[in-house]
Amino acid sequence: MKKIELEIYGIAPSHMNGSYSLIMSEIDGGRKLPIIIGQFEAHAIAIPLEGINIDRPLTHDLFLTFSKSFEFSVSEVFIHLLKEGVFYASLVCEKEGKTLTIDCRTSDAIAIAVRFNCPIYTTDSIMETASIEMDDNSIQKPGRDTTENERVNPKEVNPYSKLSLDELENLLDNAIRNEDYLKAAQIRDEIDKRN
Repeated sequence: MKKIELEIYGIAPSHMNGSYSLIMSEIDGGRKLPIIIGQFEAHAIAIPLEGINIDRPLTHDLFLTFSKSFEFSVSEVFIHLLKEGVFYASLVCEKEGKTLTIDCRTSDAIAIAVRFNCPIYTTDSIMETASIEMDDNSIQKPGRDTTENERVNPKEVNPYSKLSLDELENLLDNAIRNEDYLKAAQIRDEIDKRN
């Protein structure tokens, strides 16, 4: 079975209320794999990518601390099955030369992969079945975009552009307090543009 390495390409609101599309992109190709995840799962993935500091650790952060304490690592995430529209994933863990594969929800596996900085793989057959072509402008790319040719959708209006820095700082504090980390990242980016 041929493994395809993926990277997180972006997170976009889904047409289903309260859910998001996590867009994975094959590293050596142009196919995109959308995975529907919940709001909390989207936040868990976006927080480390966006560099947002939170007061208390999330479950995935706790898993990272736990693994360090017991001296094991996650060497890869493998999205190995697509059944009735549901993706199935495994964590491949290693300790002292031994490998253990653990069943995991795909959104949790990806949130853990981000924290361990380990590769994410799927199968070619899953990519053949579920990958799509999509417009780059519809994606909110996680992390800070350092490219000079950043694409902007002209239909999008920046709701923060007319607010003062003090208003933005207050909104940022509220967004973090309410654990709306995607909104916090957008506000942080607006503040960074002005500094």
